Amino acid sequence: MFTDKQNQLLKLNLSGDRVKTRQQGNITLSYLEGYDIIDMANFAFGYGNWGYKITRLEQVSEELNQNQNKVIGYRAIVEVTVYDVHHKATVTREDVGYGTGIGRDYASAHEGAGKEAVTDALKRAFRTFGNQFGNALYDKSQKNVDHKPPQPSQIPQNSAQQAPQQPNTSDPYASLYPLGLGVKEANGEVVVTGQTYGKQQAIKSLGFRWDASRKVWYQSMQEAA
Repeated sequence: MFTDKQNQLLKLNLSGDRVKTRQQGNITLSYLEGYDIIDMANFAFGYGNWGYKITRLEQVSEELNQNQNKVIGYRAIVEVTVYDVHHKATVTREDVGYGTGIGRDYASAHEGAGKEAVTDALKRAFRTFGNQFGNALYDKSQKNVDHKPPQPSQIPQNSAQQAPQQPNTSDPYASLYPLGLGVKEANGEVVVTGQTYGKQQAIKSLGFRWDASRKVWYQSMQEAA
């Protein structure tokens, strides 16, 4: 169903810099934001290789809070479909989500509740694809979440040998090394190595381009020179 590179990506630990937290009473909850899940789906599966539909969206509660604002509750059921690279095989997941909307008027409260419920259901459906989609956060120990920045031993060998302790202005790729990334030369190209998700802006700023078919950031040797 998935390519080797996709399977490798899905097996990686979740990067701690993607994790957000919020307080709920005396409990600190960890979560991934909706846009982050969508970005990861585009990155892992490719634009146009996945989609979702809302199979149910319904109001489940209504009340007034102490400020006399409308408080509306919604439930959503979302079905996610992921295609293989040839669009011949699919994987489908479905889950339920809940959302609350608060507003002075009903329109605002309904809008907020519906959006939150759909986003919650989408995130829950995607978590079955593993760590990169937040499943690692359901483990209280979060053993599959990398909260610490990469140590030198974790940086690919070729970049660790090149990376100086202080930024080296003579090395055009020095800004990548503190991010746990490296570069290698192959077949007339310079290719970025390491886990690149969430670091696209830093990579693009150096002139690299994304090849969706190979799942790599690259530039020609001529461009690098």
